[in-house]
Amino acid sequence: MESIRIYKLKWFKRWASKEGLSDSVLKLAITEMQQGLVDADLGANVYKKRVPLLGQGKSGSLRTLIAFQVDNKAFFIYGFSKSTRSNISVKEMKSLKLLAKELLNYSEEKLKKAIDSGSIEEVR
Repeated sequence: MESIRIYKLKWFKRWASKEGLSDSVLKLAITEMQQGLVDADLGANVYKKRVPLLGQGKSGSLRTLIAFQVDNKAFFIYGFSKSTRSNISVKEMKSLKLLAKELLNYSEEKLKKAIDSGSIEEVR
């Protein structure tokens, strides 16, 4: 299995921090996705993946939406708790699919600029 580069958008980073979601949990989620374990393929390289909170199982967990290409890159682009909302709207989904396409096609130079500006952070 190739090494995949994992990123989180600025909004996602703030949300994950508030929810107590660690980078190690994000990395584990991507490892599982590399093995084909996804909760939903929403199309256009956007996937829904449940991630557990410390001390809880996945059923009471958080939902993450990820722009993902196997053996390439993964961007955590959105997240929500099941208790806050059941899902996202069709309009939001369309926007996220466009965002995923753009992010997954970023050149190294564009990615570096986004990281330098603070809009994207690489998960280490």
